Amino acid sequence: MIGSLRGNITHKSATGILLDVGGVGYRVITPLGVLSELPPVGSEAFLYIYTHVREDAIHLYGFSSEGEKKVFTTLLGISGIGPKVALSIVSGIPYEEFLSAVEAEDITRLTRIPGLGKKTAQRLVLELRGKLPREGIAAADSEFEDALSALINLGYKKVDAAGAIELARKDGHSDIESVLREALKRLGKE
Repeated sequence: MIGSLRGNITHKSATGILLDVGGVGYRVITPLGVLSELPPVGSEAFLYIYTHVREDAIHLYGFSSEGEKKVFTTLLGISGIGPKVALSIVSGIPYEEFLSAVEAEDITRLTRIPGLGKKTAQRLVLELRGKLPREGIAAADSEFEDALSALINLGYKKVDAAGAIELARKDGHSDIESVLREALKRLGKE
């Protein structure tokens, strides 16, 4: 199986790219977020590859990180989700936001992904909890958990509190005091 490819982009389309690797052109299907991050035609690109083999076709799916690829392959393991739906999910929400939505059990956020209904979103949360890579997820560290616990004890909903904490951390706040202060501002109370 092909694990990764590095080569020159010879063509871009709405569904992916054609990557020339040593004179062989590989058609690689990519999520929209990955496609928009890729350099222009003629530039070199590197992608982590998932090879999907069916009896009538072989498809290559390209991702910018191992984590994105892991999310995609984990989605494929859920009953009723094939490569097309998994690609739609990965394309419909940024990687970090998807991981956070699953961890926070934010069904509302997940149903905003095109083609994902409430029942499928609930099944995703149920089946994916604890199975996705935790690298880069704010919930993985104890400071986040402490801040989240403090906001929940103040009466905020878990989903709202987690979102406010993540936004505070994205704005550069790293110590627990400044994260809590900024999160409280975002929640409208301080």
